[in-house]
Amino acid sequence: MKLDGESLDAKSWLVAAGRPSEPGDPLNTPLVPASNFLLGEGAVYARETGTPTWAALEALVGGLESGKSVAFSSGMAAVAALFQQVPAGATIAIPRDCYQGVLGLASDGAERGLWDVLHLEVDDTAAWIDAASRADLIWLESPSNPMLTVADLETICAAPRKPGSILGVDNTFATPLNQQPLELGADVSMQSATKFIGGHSDLLTGLVTTRDEELLGRLQNTRMLAGATPGALETYLALRGARTMALRLAQAQATAEVLARRLETHGAVGIVRYPGLPSHPTHEIAAAQLGGYGTIISFDVAGGAAAADSVCQNTRLIRHATSLGGVDSTMERRAANPGQEHVPESMLRLSVGIEDTEDLWRDLDRALNTSDH
Repeated sequence: MKLDGESLDAKSWLVAAGRPSEPGDPLNTPLVPASNFLLGEGAVYARETGTPTWAALEALVGGLESGKSVAFSSGMAAVAALFQQVPAGATIAIPRDCYQGVLGLASDGAERGLWDVLHLEVDDTAAWIDAASRADLIWLESPSNPMLTVADLETICAAPRKPGSILGVDNTFATPLNQQPLELGADVSMQSATKFIGGHSDLLTGLVTTRDEELLGRLQNTRMLAGATPGALETYLALRGARTMALRLAQAQATAEVLARRLETHGAVGIVRYPGLPSHPTHEIAAAQLGGYGTIISFDVAGGAAAADSVCQNTRLIRHATSLGGVDSTMERRAANPGQEHVPESMLRLSVGIEDTEDLWRDLDRALNTSDH
């Protein structure tokens, strides 16, 4: 990441990138709520040429991910645009454990005869290597949602691939601060900026980043034709939120490590899934591949689904809500959602926010001790 020719650390890049630079410019990139522009040189119509706010967000995330970014109206719009790049009748490989929206998108396309879908275990590296030789799109999610399995991205990305295929990685859980898929050999990295980049649970935006100029142009064209454009306010909020992402991630990640260790010895808790725990099945890969273990913890509550629901209802500081990556800690029972049949009935997914560590632990411990287990 370079600014005016000078290399910057990611933390500095998050603060400095995508800002106006001419004398008399505002310090912050302004919100540009415009659909069309005066004809001449430059922007014409926002759906086709974007806005200065989009451009600033794309520049910030593109530099952070070591490529060039295209912003979309949501993370799923970004994923859908990438899936549209494969030919009719294509073979797509996706993780069995991944975001339910992706599972739904893949299933819908398969039912309509658009593609064949291979469902693979995240940690079955041999299966991914085999799929890479015959699939048109290899879609990885690491750490996975919600089981937090870490894929051996370096090995999979280095495997021989079918000519013309695309290998993409959902990098949302790791964030570009903890993992660099393009540096590991992926063609595409996707961020749901709804989560850690925005960081305040108040927007929907997604970005796809690549170093392939031809693919970049195709994605931009798909966005234009589908009208999957990000909103003016949303890109402004994502840009503003990104400025503090390094600080938010560091605080939440440090707390998540403490909570995961304590949960592992709690009498009301069964299996705890967190890549930073030595007991985690893919801990060794996580330790070698990730710059940090993230802010998401998944754990099973003793007593089954009813007890898990009771924990969610009895926390006061931790909010009973879906999604993740915000300043506020949220928790939900994932198996209650359609498309999550592979998830244990009593498993809770906790997204740790930036609240005080001990306050969060007291809240969680109290709810676990009062649940019906």
